[in-house]
Amino acid sequence: MPIIPSDRSAVEVTDLVKTYRGGVTAVAGISFRVERGEIFGLLGPNGSGKTTTVRILVTLLRQTGGRAVVGGFDTSSEPQLVRRQIGYAGQSTGVDDDLTVAENLAYAAMLQRVSHNESWRRAGTLIDEFGLAGVAKQRASRLSGGLRRRLDLARALIHRPSVLFLDEPTTGLDPQSRGALWDRLRSLAGAGTTVLLTTQYLEEADRACDRVTILDAGRIVVSGTPRDLKDAAGGGHLLLTTPDQQTAARLLAGFPGVTGVQTGERLEVFCREPAASLVPVIGLLRSEDVRITAVEQAQPTLDDVFLRYTGSRPRSEAPVAGAVSGIFAAAHGKRRAS
Repeated sequence: MPIIPSDRSAVEVTDLVKTYRGGVTAVAGISFRVERGEIFGLLGPNGSGKTTTVRILVTLLRQTGGRAVVGGFDTSSEPQLVRRQIGYAGQSTGVDDDLTVAENLAYAAMLQRVSHNESWRRAGTLIDEFGLAGVAKQRASRLSGGLRRRLDLARALIHRPSVLFLDEPTTGLDPQSRGALWDRLRSLAGAGTTVLLTTQYLEEADRACDRVTILDAGRIVVSGTPRDLKDAAGGGHLLLTTPDQQTAARLLAGFPGVTGVQTGERLEVFCREPAASLVPVIGLLRSEDVRITAVEQAQPTLDDVFLRYTGSRPRSEAPVAGAVSGIFAAAHGKRRAS
């Protein structure tokens, strides 16, 4: 059966539910659409349902309820047609340790029905684009974690998918590699490829995503463009300069109106209403003899949006047990039954 391109949205999710054995609900009836050529971000704390949602969309998991459609094809009834259109790089790399870098890429292309000569040509192109030329003939088992991640991302692109799914794509990459990847994704989106990704780097989502959806406890809590969400979040957060950050952080944790505290070069105090919280926060610290040398109200970021709706700082997702590479799934039609 030939693949017939759909004029509809690239991804359509309707009332999606995933409940695991024991009654644990990871996804609790979410609905969203991703348009063609859009970079769409799924954000949320650990256990929010991001990875589960992605694995349903790439046909590695079966949903308990609802419907998911990718490129016009149903992930439950037409999984093979979905797999032929998508690229996927999960949190656990799908690299074959026994093959060289070049062999990994060429083999991945051949599994997607790309001709032998074209597979090797594409492998060479991606090796250059992802800065892998110096290790092209090395077995993957000898690569560093960052190089393995780059190879896995290149594998996801080898067959030129129309929809690309990336679960925490920049984890383990150095800043230069992260920047190069975002440039590549923007170029792909400009050419019509749809990108759906999860990320723990909210500043990257802010710069690169056309729209984001924040999940918490398996439910959508807010969706929109980064600009719209930041505008709705209000006045940002407070930046305090103090020689005693630990004491200040301890005193402010749980203080009325404060949703989170982050130590660093300066103490970041996330508040529901930063302007209204400024005087009470300073008053509390001074009453406890904590010296404040400077105070600044920062502009809103996606961190502020995140904290407003989830009440916690963003953090890494736990690894998914039994992860299966997208290339293996596409070749063998494998999906987890749980």
